[in-house]
Amino acid sequence: MSATARIAARAVLVDIEGTTSTIAFVHEVLSPYADAHLDAYVAAHREEPEVVQVLLDAARLAGLEPDVDDATVLAHLHAWIAEDRKATPLKTLQGLIWAEGYAQTGLRGHVYPDAVAGLRRWYDAGVRLYVYSSGSVEAQRVLFANSDQGDLSPLFDGYFDTTTGPKREPPSYAAIANAIDLAPADVLFLSDVDPELDAARTAGMRTVRLLRPADTPAGATTTHASAISFDEIDVAPPLIAPH
Repeated sequence: MSATARIAARAVLVDIEGTTSTIAFVHEVLSPYADAHLDAYVAAHREEPEVVQVLLDAARLAGLEPDVDDATVLAHLHAWIAEDRKATPLKTLQGLIWAEGYAQTGLRGHVYPDAVAGLRRWYDAGVRLYVYSSGSVEAQRVLFANSDQGDLSPLFDGYFDTTTGPKREPPSYAAIANAIDLAPADVLFLSDVDPELDAARTAGMRTVRLLRPADTPAGATTTHASAISFDEIDVAPPLIAPH
């Protein structure tokens, strides 16, 4: 898309993997970290209500009895990490593990410098910023609050995860627009995944596909407007016509 083409939008909704952050960071750093610390985290926090609920939800999702032993549930969670399953109980638990890692080990979330510049540019222009990722809301918050580009959390007005709905289904995007009190046409969604963009467009949102060289298969095509970085995306709130 042309770097000079301005998109009129009151809000920008961003994906994370392949959009604001490299896919490699998630698959080569975050996922292995959660896998390595899963058992110890559950053992240390087993009596906390959120962990109790996550284990019950994971057992239910795996088709297990509620009173199944922790080792069996943990085996399923490890398997889901290996297959990158977008299971809400797993994503919730990963977010808790990463939050502890950011706080205690110096773990930092990767965010592309151009994404930071774009987000700040749009924020300064009065555009509201939101995140929609398959990772839990907690995982999103702690990644941006502990990024390698500093604390970016003040830029965002809100976060959405799979508790809102699947990312490849139009009703999820309609629900987000309703939650932020905007018409879908006033929201621009940025992602590197065409089925997600298709769903957002069906719901009425504007869309741009990120084609980052490090994250995009050779020869990838799209029916959406596209950009290789946030530098090519010019967003501003629509002008209000004078009375």
